[in-house]
Amino acid sequence: MTNRDDAWFAELVRAHAGPVFRYVVRRAARDDAEDLTADVLTVAWRRRDDIPAGAELPWLYRTAGFVIANHRRKGRPIPVGDLPDEVEAADPESIVIADEEVRDALAALSPRDRRILLLNAWEGLDGNELAAVLGLSRGGADAALSRARSRLREAWSERLSG
Repeated sequence: MTNRDDAWFAELVRAHAGPVFRYVVRRAARDDAEDLTADVLTVAWRRRDDIPAGAELPWLYRTAGFVIANHRRKGRPIPVGDLPDEVEAADPESIVIADEEVRDALAALSPRDRRILLLNAWEGLDGNELAAVLGLSRGGADAALSRARSRLREAWSERLSG
């Protein structure tokens, strides 16, 4: 095992804080994203000996999923006065998801299939990284991604023909 000291953690943060923040901001309110990212990194420091070498980012994504789920369970209402008058300029990924037909096709899928597809498409995970985030074997993750893609094609075809 490598020495999981302050220098190791500083390198982990330098290499992965940006991708973790982008992962979080696509799944939680922008105002909460920095705090949630900090929470993920705090967990990483506390559990540094549990992080598999070479699979740090998938471990962080999986941890971020748990942190976001816990945050959602707290359920804070959003005062209407705090809503912006205009929508912020979205990044290209948000624009694609905002497209009604794509959103409808994704909505027809199970939450698990959506998660698998978005981890692959947004986060660029496949193979061993996807397996680590999903808690599956490599073969299981490949099969899950293949099935999710197939169901998305079916949902898309139904939208076009329906």
